[in-house]
Amino acid sequence: MKTQLSKISIFLVCLGLFSCDAVKRVPDNDHLLIKNTVNINDKKNKTETLSNLLFQKPNRSLLGIPLRLHVYNLARPNIDSIVDADINKNPKKKQRLEKLLSKKQLNKYIESRKGFNNWLKKTGEPPITIDSVKTVKSLKNLKDYHVNNGWFDVDVSYHIDHTEEKRAAISYEVQTGKAYIIDSIFKQIKSPVIDSLYLKKIKANSLIKKGEQYRTASFEVERNRISEILRNSGVYHFNQDYITVEMDTIGTNKKVNVTVQIQDRAIRGIDSIIREPFKVYKVKDVNIYPNTNFSNLDETVTDSVYYKGYNIYSIGKMRFNPESLTDAVFISPKRIFKDIDRIRTYRYISELRTFKYPDIKYIENPDATLTANVYLTPLKKFNLGLNTDVSTSDIQSIGFSLNPSLLIRNIFKGAETLEISAIGAIGASEDRNRKDSPFFDINEIGLNLKLTIPRIFSPFNTDQIVPNYMSPSTRISLASTSQTNIGLDKQTFIGAFNYNWLPSKQVSNKLDLFNVQYIRNLNAGNYFRVYGNSFNSLNAISKSLNYNNGVDLLYPVQTDAFIKEVLNGNTALTPNSADFKTVSSINERKERLTENNLIFSSSFNFIKNTQRNLFDENFSIFRYKIELAGNLLANTSTLLGLKKDASDRYTIFDVAFSQYAKTEIDYIKRWDLGNKNVFAIRSFLGIAIPYGNSNNIPFAKSFFAGGANDNRAWSAYSLGPGSSVTTDEFNEANLKIALSAEQRFNLFGNLNGAVFIDAGNIWNVFDNTETGPATFDNFKSLKDIAVGSGFGLRYDFSFFVFRFDIGFKTYDPSYQDENRWFNDYNFTNAVYNIGINYPF
Repeated sequence: MKTQLSKISIFLVCLGLFSCDAVKRVPDNDHLLIKNTVNINDKKNKTETLSNLLFQKPNRSLLGIPLRLHVYNLARPNIDSIVDADINKNPKKKQRLEKLLSKKQLNKYIESRKGFNNWLKKTGEPPITIDSVKTVKSLKNLKDYHVNNGWFDVDVSYHIDHTEEKRAAISYEVQTGKAYIIDSIFKQIKSPVIDSLYLKKIKANSLIKKGEQYRTASFEVERNRISEILRNSGVYHFNQDYITVEMDTIGTNKKVNVTVQIQDRAIRGIDSIIREPFKVYKVKDVNIYPNTNFSNLDETVTDSVYYKGYNIYSIGKMRFNPESLTDAVFISPKRIFKDIDRIRTYRYISELRTFKYPDIKYIENPDATLTANVYLTPLKKFNLGLNTDVSTSDIQSIGFSLNPSLLIRNIFKGAETLEISAIGAIGASEDRNRKDSPFFDINEIGLNLKLTIPRIFSPFNTDQIVPNYMSPSTRISLASTSQTNIGLDKQTFIGAFNYNWLPSKQVSNKLDLFNVQYIRNLNAGNYFRVYGNSFNSLNAISKSLNYNNGVDLLYPVQTDAFIKEVLNGNTALTPNSADFKTVSSINERKERLTENNLIFSSSFNFIKNTQRNLFDENFSIFRYKIELAGNLLANTSTLLGLKKDASDRYTIFDVAFSQYAKTEIDYIKRWDLGNKNVFAIRSFLGIAIPYGNSNNIPFAKSFFAGGANDNRAWSAYSLGPGSSVTTDEFNEANLKIALSAEQRFNLFGNLNGAVFIDAGNIWNVFDNTETGPATFDNFKSLKDIAVGSGFGLRYDFSFFVFRFDIGFKTYDPSYQDENRWFNDYNFTNAVYNIGINYPF
C-alpha cells in the first residue's frame, strides 16, 4: 500500500511540475489560453462546427497534459547568445577554429551547436496566449455563422476569466433570437429562353423552399444547381455569376421574401457592355484529331474519315478504329450543347490509358452554333517495365524476384491495351527439406496476360443497359504459376472474363462472366511436414498405441498407413473414442487441403464509396459480392458425359469441381470529428454454402479470422472456428462475422494514435462438419463471438500510413464454459501487428 501511495505522490508531483512549467515561456503581460467555452442561449455548445470558427484554441494536450508545449519550453529562447558567448569566452579556441575551418564551415559548426535546441522548438508547440485581435475575429465568425443560418438578430459577446497567474479562459456568449423563415419566392428572369427552362426544369426541385429556415449555403448550392442545369440545356455562355438573390426582411415579422434574379448575357465591347438574351446552342460539327502534339500543330492533315456524323482528321496514317474514337467522345453533332458531355469525354479518354489528357475547344460559329474540336495526343504504343524485389519472411531467409512487363496500347486499333507480365523468383528457406537440398530451394515462375477492351465485348447491343458514359470495359485475363517451396508445391491456372462499369462517381460494378481456377498440388506427401501440429497429434496417438514400437512415424508412408489402419478398425481405437475422432478429423483436413481444386464460377461485385477525395474523412463504403460456382458444369454433367469418383462427385480430368454459393457484405463508415479526430466502424458478414457436387468449401474460398486487418487480438488464422480449441496452423470456415470500431486521434505532427475494439469469429455451417464447438447451430452460437481491444500508433508519410497495433484478448471463446473475460489481458499474451494504411 505504501508503495502505491509513493507512486501516486510522485505522479502528482510530476503533474504539478508540468503545470508550473506550462507558463515558463509566457511573457509577463500575457496569459496562456487554457480553455474556450461557447454558450448558445446560455447552454454550453461543444460541437466541432462552432469550435472550428474560433481563431485561437488552447495548446493540444494528451490526457490533459500539453506535451508539445512542454517540449517547446525545454528549448532555450536565447540560444544564439549562449552559443556565441560560449565560443567567445575562449579567444584562443575561437582563433584555432577560424584557422582550421572556412567561414562557411565555422557557421555550420555554430549552427550544429543549436541543432537540438532548434529540434525542440520545431517538435514542440509555442504557448498560445490570448490575442484580443483574434478573439474579436472569433466573435465575428460566430456572428456570421448564425446570420448565415437565419438568426439575423443574433447578439454576441465575450469575457475573459483569469483563472491563475498567466492563465486565462475565454467564454463566448451567443444569444440567437428567433430564426428567420423563408416566406415567398419570386423570380425576375429577362431572357425568354432561361425563363422557359426555369419553369420546366428548375423550379419544381428548388432547394429554396417556403417555410424552411434561411440558410446562405442553400442559396449557394441552388445557384450552382441552376447554372449546371442551364449549361446542360444548351445555354453555352451561362455561368452562375448571372444569378443573384435579393432578400426582403423589412416589416415581415421574421419572414424572408426571396427574389431570384437572372440577368441577360453580358457582351463586353471596347468601351461598353451590351446585354442580349441568352440562346440555346447546338453543336454543329465535332472534329476529332487523334494524333496531335506540339511538334505537329502546323502540319497538314493527310487522312480523314467521316463516321456517324464525326469528322476524324489524322496527320499521317489513321492508327485508330473510328468507332473506338467516337465511343470515347460524348459530344454529339447536331445536338444541343451539354457541358456534362465535355466532362464525360475527359474522364472516359483518361481511363483509356491510350492518350494523354485531352484538349477540347469550342468555337462559336456565325449561325449561333458550335464546333467542338477534340485534340488527342497518343501515348507510346509500347511500354516496358521491370520490378525487382529482395525479401525475407518466416518461411524464407532471403528471396529474390524479377517482374518484367510489357504494355501494348491500341493493339487492335480500338484503344485496347494488352499487358504481358511475368514473375521469376528464388528463395532460401529457413528450414530446408533435406540437408543435401540446394541453398535456393524455393522458386516460382509465372506468366500473366490481360487484355482490356474499352467497351462491353458482347454479341448483343448493351448500350441501353450500360451506356458509354458509365465507362464500360471488358477484361480478359489468363495467368499461370508454378511454385516449388517447402510446402505442398503447386501449379495454378486462372482464366477470367469480366465486365466493369461505373454508373456514377460513387458506384462501381464488376461482373465476372466466368472465372476458372485450377490448383494442382504437386507434393501432397509433404503435408505433415507443413502442418506440424497435425503430425504431432497423430504421432502422439500412434505412440500411445505402440503402433510403430514407440518410434516416430515417418511421412508420408507410415502416417498414411496408420490413418488407414485406424479408420479401418484395425487398431484398439473405436469410432466412439476421442483419439479415433481426432485421427478422422486429421484425415478429413488432410484430404481437403491436398486435393486438387477446379473452380468454375461467376460473380457480381457492387461498391458504393461516398469519399469525395483522399482528404475526406466523413464517408461510407458499402461492398456486396455474390459468387456462384459449379452450376453450369453440374447442369451439363450428363450432356458432357462426366464420370463420378469414389465420393460420388462429378469430375473433369479426374478432378472434382467445386459447387457452392458465396456472398459477402462489407460496410465501413467514418465520422470526421475535427482536429484530426476520426471515429470509424466496420461490419462484415460472409457465408459460403456448398451443395451438389461439394460438401465443403475450397480452402482458397473459405474465411479466416484474426490478423492486422481483422480481429487484432489474434494472429491471422488463429481464431476459431467457434469456441473450438485447435492447434491447426490455419483455421478456416465458411461463415464469418466481423465488427470493429476505432477512434483515431492526433498526438502531434504526423504521429497519430488509436484505440479500438474488434469482435467476430468464424464457424462451419451447412457443410460436412459435425455439430460441435466449431459449428454455427443457432443464434446461441453468437456467444462465441471473440472480442479484442487495444491501442496503436500510426505515422502518416502522406503517400502511406505506417501502423503499429497491440491487441489484447478481451473475451476469448476458446475457454469453453469457463470465464471468458480478460483471462489473457496482458502484454505477454498480446498480439503485436504491423500494417500499412488503416485496417478499414
